[in-house]
Amino acid sequence: MELRQLKYFIKAAELENFTDAAAALYITQSTLSQQIKQLEDGLSIPLFDRIGKRVRLTEAGKLFLPYAKKTAADAEDGRSILKDLMNLQTGTLTIGVTYGLTHLLTKAIVSFSEQCPDIKLHISFGTTQELLTKLGNGHIDMMLSFLPVQETTTYVAEKLFSSHLSLIVHESHPLSKKKQLDLKQLEELPLLLPANGYSIRNILDSILEKHQVIADVKMEVNDINTLLQLVDTGKWCTILMSTTVFNYPKLKAVKIAGAEMVRPATITWPANAYRKKAAVLLEGQLRKFAGEYR
Repeated sequence: MELRQLKYFIKAAELENFTDAAAALYITQSTLSQQIKQLEDGLSIPLFDRIGKRVRLTEAGKLFLPYAKKTAADAEDGRSILKDLMNLQTGTLTIGVTYGLTHLLTKAIVSFSEQCPDIKLHISFGTTQELLTKLGNGHIDMMLSFLPVQETTTYVAEKLFSSHLSLIVHESHPLSKKKQLDLKQLEELPLLLPANGYSIRNILDSILEKHQVIADVKMEVNDINTLLQLVDTGKWCTILMSTTVFNYPKLKAVKIAGAEMVRPATITWPANAYRKKAAVLLEGQLRKFAGEYR
């Protein structure tokens, strides 16, 4: 059993297609098929059912996949540790971020790049759930979101600062001068909301149901930037974290009353995985600038 065979197996399992997996790995399909066949022969059991152009994991393949992923991740961690021990100044750091924490990340990156100019950064945007999947698959090193502080078998979410779930309105709106409003007042407002799939929408729906508040939802939008552009026209309101309006000077965040409206902004790491020195340095910058949002 070879590490490259495990990587080929993992990619084929993700894409359920040998041709697509080979293209993603920049190898020929015949090479990928041969290596997976050798892996299956070594294990004395088929890992895939071949169905035309598609492939599907067998029961054995489903059982073997998490162990293959862990082995590949451990090998990558080992490589990162050795690079750090050799004090290499180059490398890659991949960060996942939800829209509401872009401003914080931007500030931290500017400072970080002065310390580590040769570290290549990859920034991946997405919903909290999308980023958690990438974190679990080893596609990102760390993520910034409003995931609750917690520790599971797959990840650890640590608090950076607290943010407030707020009504976002244009400065011309009658409520823009208020410091705070009650949840029940939301029933009187035409709202645009993030589409289902965003963690903030799940949180909001749960709170509204709990307090028996019926929101007047005019539109659902699957892109936070577009949502804010629409609110910036002054025709609608939305509900987001207060940190989201950083790039819209005419939008105001009015806090919604209630302790449950306060959510932690968190940095999330894979559980039991090596944290690159570059990642730890960036974390320091994030925590430094996080103080401005408290």
